[in-house]
Amino acid sequence: MASHNMYNLVNTAMSILALTLISITSYAAGSVSVMNPYARAVAEGHPNSAAFMVLNNTSSQDRALVKASSSISNVVELHTHKKEGGMMRMRQVEKIVVKTKSQTVLKPGGLHIMFIGLKQQLTVGNNIDLALEFDNGEIVKVSVPVKEVAGMGMMKMRKQQ
Repeated sequence: MASHNMYNLVNTAMSILALTLISITSYAAGSVSVMNPYARAVAEGHPNSAAFMVLNNTSSQDRALVKASSSISNVVELHTHKKEGGMMRMRQVEKIVVKTKSQTVLKPGGLHIMFIGLKQQLTVGNNIDLALEFDNGEIVKVSVPVKEVAGMGMMKMRKQQ
């Protein structure tokens, strides 16, 4: 009897742990889920940062991220990097498309969510709030962990060493 109760207790604890781990790295509302989100940590006084993640569309229709909002900055914009005149430049985009039954990756040097006019320092280990609105009206609320992310310039320097 005692071993059966212990088995049930361990089984329940493992189920709770598994559900907790899943909720840390994946968020969903309807047809689009957000996986592995993270935001770039920045030094005190730095006015801007960015968030990155994987958007997964399980629906039979293309979806588009059309708006993002957060309490951590004055402005939140959808951005990409484009090569112009031999230089990579950051540009705001109207939407980020997630094709049907596929994923769109938001990553450094590519598509990302830009936080402009930070109201607080983004420190490694903290979480920030982020709401993502899609073209069908779905809103996914995400708790985004802040992580140390090497900049594109730092990555190039490391490759040369």
